[in-house]
This record gives sequence, structure tokens and C-alpha cells, in this order.
Amino acid sequence: MKVRAADFLVYDQEKGVYRENPEQVVRDDVEKHYWLHVVRSIAKDWRLYLMLVPMLLVFLFWRYFPMYELLSCFKVDHSELEVSEQLFSGFSYFKTLLFGGDALSVQFWRALRNTFIISFYGLCFGFPLPIVLALFFNEVRSNGFRSVLQVLTYLPKFMSTVVMTSLVTMLVKQGGTTTNMGILCQLLVRLKLIPYEVGEGGLLNQPSFFRSLYEISGIWEGAGYGSIVFFAAIIGISPTSYEAAQIDGANKWAQMRYVVLPSILSTIVIMLITRIGGLLNIGYEKVLLLYKPETYVTADVMSTFAYRYSVEGSGQPGLGSAAEMMNNVIGMLLVLGSNVIARKATNTSLY
Repeated sequence: MKVRAADFLVYDQEKGVYRENPEQVVRDDVEKHYWLHVVRSIAKDWRLYLMLVPMLLVFLFWRYFPMYELLSCFKVDHSELEVSEQLFSGFSYFKTLLFGGDALSVQFWRALRNTFIISFYGLCFGFPLPIVLALFFNEVRSNGFRSVLQVLTYLPKFMSTVVMTSLVTMLVKQGGTTTNMGILCQLLVRLKLIPYEVGEGGLLNQPSFFRSLYEISGIWEGAGYGSIVFFAAIIGISPTSYEAAQIDGANKWAQMRYVVLPSILSTIVIMLITRIGGLLNIGYEKVLLLYKPETYVTADVMSTFAYRYSVEGSGQPGLGSAAEMMNNVIGMLLVLGSNVIARKATNTSLY
């Protein structure tokens, strides 16, 4: 491409000479003093940037520094050596997990299957309920009564995982003076939904009941808190939309279907994409507090599998790191795929 003087200079007809383009002079000045403008902007709004420091430190210590340990996925483990000094082993850990054919590989595929199943159940049953709760809150006309209901549904989210799992354990296992069954087990036995022997042994000791207990407790814990985003989107809808629908003869159900849901569709899609992105990110804390060796067949997930091999001293931390890395890679692919599908289907996406 040829560069001409006219691209940078303008002709002064009065003096008959070329001089610098004023716009180019401004651009050159901005580029020359770019960092000076940045420093001045930071100095002007230093309070806002100071509030970012804690978040940056959290990301630095809990997101970026741990990436150094991912090197153990590709190196032979020697506990007496630093990760940087260990020998490179390539993809041997990944091959062992995926194609080993031994008991370790069987446990890995079982954990991956359980992770998908539990996450899929949570997506099917746990994602729509916050939307339903937000629609319900929007129809409550008394502000005081609605505030009380919202606080009651938000409270379980602020309980620690230990407290929440302890409540679940007491409901299904620990009992009173005459029985070892919890209150929930006694109710299910009296309704003849489960045999007496199952209730006496404890539902947490039964592999077939673990996923149901996990999902129900998760919905109870997070449905109210998750409705905040959807309720905020609903109250942002213009009242004129409801008035137009009422003039057309729409009742409450019709207003929800043709006014509320289309108005918050973009919010639903964005939240769905983020939920799919975290489909495999089941925290190990709750599962670790609820599961037992007897329920590994349905309760063991990727995070607990990685925990056992990375933290509990099994002697193979590289295998746990490899499993966790594959879990994160699959999660990233799910985010990218769901974003593409959402963009083509609803013309709404994260990026």
C-alpha cells in the first residue's frame, strides 16, 4: 500500500505549502501522552480503583497462582521435588484415566457419568424454579408480605455447607428416642413410599436415594437466592406493556406468557449459558460431607475423585490434577457450544 503525503499533510492554499493535519496532530498527542492520561484517570477516580484491589487479590491467589500446580498433570510425581524440577511425562496421566482399563479408569468414568447426571438433574429441576419463584413474587401485591417471603427463601443460601448437610443428615438419618430414622424417613415410611428397612438404614446409605437428596437440598438452598436476578428483570418491565395487554383482554396467565417471559428471555438465556458452563463444576464440599463409600456408585463426582487423589494422600496427585483439568476443559467447551447455540436460536449471547 502506497503512503502519500496527503494522508498526513494538508495543503495551505494561502501560503502554498503543506502543513500537518490538525486531526493527525491530536492523534499523535494522544498516543504520545497515553500513559499520562491513564495515570490522571486513575488519580481522579482512585477510590473506585481501590475497591477493585480485594477482587484482584482474590483472583490472583485463588485463580492464577494455582495454575502453577497444573504442571503436575504433565510431570511424574516426586513428592520430594518441586513441580518445576519433576520430569515431564506428557499425557500419561490422561491416557491412564481415559484408556487405562483398570479400576482407576473405571472410577474416573463413573465419576464423570455421575457428574453429568447430577448436573443435568440440577439443570432440569433447579434452573426453572427460580424463574417460577420470581413470577410468584411479582404477583404478590403486599410489599411487606413479599419481603417476608423473599427473606425466608433467601436464608438457606447464607447457611454454611456444614450446617446444611447436617440438617439433611438429621432429617433422613438421626432420630428420636424410639427409632433411628429421621423425621423425613418416618414420614416416607408411614406413607409407604419406602420400605421400613430402607428408612431404618438411612437414606444417605442408599445409593439410589443420594441424587434425589442432593438435588432437593440444592433446590431448597439456592432457588430463592437464584430468583433475585429474574425478579430484578421482571420489575424492570414497563407498566405500559401490562396496560396494553390488559386492553387486549389478557388475563394474568396471558400477561406472564406474552409480556413477562418474552421481556426476560435475554436474562434467562444468559443465566442458562452460565449455568451450562458450570455444568461439571460440582463442589466437592457438599458431596464430601454427604457421601460414603457405600454410595460411591452414584455419589462420586469429578471434584471428589480429584480430591481423593490430590489431597487425601493417595500418592498420585498428578491423576487428580489431570481429572480436574479435563473437567475444566469440558466446561469451557460447554460454554462455547451453548453460547453459539443461543446466538443462533435467540440472537442473544454472552459475546
